[in-house]
Amino acid sequence: MNPTAKPPTPVRVLPHPELCPDGVSFEGRTGQKLVDALLAQGVAIEHACEKVCACATCHVHIREGLSALKPADDAEEDQLDDAWGLDAQSRLACCVKLNGAPLVVELPRYTKNHARER
Repeated sequence: MNPTAKPPTPVRVLPHPELCPDGVSFEGRTGQKLVDALLAQGVAIEHACEKVCACATCHVHIREGLSALKPADDAEEDQLDDAWGLDAQSRLACCVKLNGAPLVVELPRYTKNHARER
């Protein structure tokens, strides 16, 4: 075992009717963006801006573990203003870096894109 290797980050995604009907639990790579970890697990979260914090389509709710994350910066806060279902636990998955602390993630029912299309 590599003594400098970072431990994986436990992530639990709550069930979502379209993207993850049964929910999913996995260990993500510490340092990886949450959006990339979700996509690697087959959770087809939207990311219209290609993961550069220029939209709010990868909006998620961090239901557990929020306090262990680096706080949102001004750019992320500005994009979150456009997120559907914004609450105090809202973050953009492209801005959250896994850091070893366990996370429980809830995917919003809609994204800004979905809300317009329906």
